[in-house]
Amino acid sequence: MINNEKSVIRAPEIAEVLEVSEGYAYRLIRQLNKELQEQGFHTVCGRVSRAYFEEKCCYKKSV
Repeated sequence: MINNEKSVIRAPEIAEVLEVSEGYAYRLIRQLNKELQEQGFHTVCGRVSRAYFEEKCCYKKSV
């Protein structure tokens, strides 16, 4: 099965989904990445796991 949805989400998309500023979206990414790092995961600045974002923010795209 091929999934065309990317496994990471960036600030502009988070800002659009949550209807917040990009600045807030970047702060949220830093917070989520810090949580992931504390769990032993490697992270990339400016991006966060889409699955983790959806879990923590109670957001799931409708199909």
